[in-house]
Amino acid sequence: MIKTLSTDIRYMKGVGNAKAALLASLGIYTVRDLVEHFPRRYEDRSQIKKISQLTDGNVESCRGTVLKVTANKTRRLTLTKIIIQDDSGRAELVFFNQPYLKTKYKVNMEVMVYGKVQTKFFPVQIMNPEIEILDEAGMPCAGTILPVYPANEAVSQRWLRNLIRQSLDFALQQPLESLPASLLLQYELLERKEALLQVHFPDNWEVLKKARERLAFEELYLLQCGLLYAKNAVKKDVLGIKHASDGSLVAQFEQRLPFQLTQGQRQALLEIKADMEEPLPMQRMVQGDVGSGKTVVAAIALVKTVENGYQGAMMVPTEILAEQHYQTLAAQLEDLGIKVALLTGSLAKGKRKELLQALQTGCVDIVLGTHALIQEDVCFHKLGLVITDEQHRFGVRQRAKLQAKGMMPDVLVMTATPIPRTMALTVYGDLDVSSIRQLPPGRKPIKTFVRGSDRRQLVYKFIADEIAKGRQAYIVCPLVDESEKIQAQSATQLYAELQETYFRHITCGLVHGKMKNLEKDEMMRRFYEGSIKVLIATTVIEVGVNVPNATIMVIEGAERFGLAQLHQLRGRIGRGEHQSYCILLSDNPNPESQERLQVMTNTSDGFALAEQDLLLRGPGHFFGEQQHGLPDLKIADIVNDLDLLLKARRAAYETVMQTDEFEKVRPYIAERFYHHFDQIFQC
Repeated sequence: MIKTLSTDIRYMKGVGNAKAALLASLGIYTVRDLVEHFPRRYEDRSQIKKISQLTDGNVESCRGTVLKVTANKTRRLTLTKIIIQDDSGRAELVFFNQPYLKTKYKVNMEVMVYGKVQTKFFPVQIMNPEIEILDEAGMPCAGTILPVYPANEAVSQRWLRNLIRQSLDFALQQPLESLPASLLLQYELLERKEALLQVHFPDNWEVLKKARERLAFEELYLLQCGLLYAKNAVKKDVLGIKHASDGSLVAQFEQRLPFQLTQGQRQALLEIKADMEEPLPMQRMVQGDVGSGKTVVAAIALVKTVENGYQGAMMVPTEILAEQHYQTLAAQLEDLGIKVALLTGSLAKGKRKELLQALQTGCVDIVLGTHALIQEDVCFHKLGLVITDEQHRFGVRQRAKLQAKGMMPDVLVMTATPIPRTMALTVYGDLDVSSIRQLPPGRKPIKTFVRGSDRRQLVYKFIADEIAKGRQAYIVCPLVDESEKIQAQSATQLYAELQETYFRHITCGLVHGKMKNLEKDEMMRRFYEGSIKVLIATTVIEVGVNVPNATIMVIEGAERFGLAQLHQLRGRIGRGEHQSYCILLSDNPNPESQERLQVMTNTSDGFALAEQDLLLRGPGHFFGEQQHGLPDLKIADIVNDLDLLLKARRAAYETVMQTDEFEKVRPYIAERFYHHFDQIFQC
């Protein structure tokens, strides 16, 4: 029996433990989850055609009576065929590896069919269509617009619809409104009850559009309220560090730079310095393309905090990257009397103790390190600025732990993954954002090519020729080990093959995510120092070290990567004086995949590629599997709902500025996005 929207679906009529487990695979656990399990598309039942009217190549609907069901096994698969007919003709429905359908569909059943029509072999053939068994009245659902939900083989559309209808009947009797009445009026939004009913079982297309807009606005509004509140919570009633205007130390450091800063670097610095000179704590992200010069911007900010009598800390994801930053900064700052130190997990116990003492007493001005910086025994004398590099490799809590080492220090986070505006607003709405778009002058563009595996031998010969000239190369694979399920090159297999064949006289190295951190760092160190000439790796080298001598990047199975990730990988080369080359190997004949890879050959602007990647692949693939901090959006689409997002952000700003209004919506933010904002709801 349903008691509340939080009631476990096991207690709904017709569910129970076994079916609840099936629904759990769709992320449905409660009555509320059912109510908010929104359709992925709709089928216009008013457009149902006779079988003889179906058009080749179109996705269309028809209905008919089952005449015959067969299932034939071959060596590789099971072919199930269902013949249906109406008064105009017959159609053959074809399914691959779904033998259970033979027992599910019986002769004389009335069915509704939706799928892509083919007329090459059978007069009318529909491959892997969606089928729904009609009830006695010949109707799968009331109304002419049929919702089609995210589902799977074990959960039928008809059963899911009935269950959602049951959950709605209960939900519509409860108080459901989550938006202030003033917003409903101001933005001409449907009430929530009406929107939920119409988004599931719409009366017509016009009201469906309004229902979806209302629910998408609500989702984006609550998310933006949470982000803006989190941003303000850091600054509310808290005074941070007010740095003074630039003095002689910053001026000396900037004058000693062996190059002119780009316009983008200067603008980012203006914004950072302005934040640091305010009494409120800085919360800023600098996003810049690979090689755009974010590190020097960070270095100037660190010098500024030291000049004001504070310490600075910079956290990076790998030991070797920390070492590289340390070597660069120590060499630049030593003459200015600034003491720079390095803290990593591999630091010897005695030296670590000495360093921790020096940090606590203020004898160290700037410390560079890995996660070792956020260990409990690390204490600072007077921490003024914390910087997180390659920030998408760190969680919100890790960032907060480093900030907690001081008394409200300024916070700067940096990312080399250019983020489209929509995603920046959605994921990093709690940060002010600076962007560095230009590359420093003098950097040679990386020449990028797409090649099939039939050219692999020529590619390897090219690598060998470049190595003979003293260069180095990366070869990146999609997999660590061979897989029976995925046809793609594995790093371990390729490493073994190349050592025995093309590169048997060349020193090769292997790096992948299953290796221990010390092993990975050691291999990267040897590549950096030049003793390894070819590094075969997975995407773990996406955040790596600066190896100016590496001029070749070969990416196996390139179609498996997003444009943003391909661009990140390509950014590992092109850092020295020699011409660099990126070769994308792909045998995927899909025209869309090939078109996407061709974009890489024509574009070196990471921001343009990021926008394209978001449009083509969606936010879920943007940073690679499960690496981004994007909360799950049930109905809003951050690619196509930009106007709605901007409206929602304006409304959220007005709400957050009014404490009473925010307190009214706070429970709904907690209900919808608790896991994203748990740190602010624990306050």
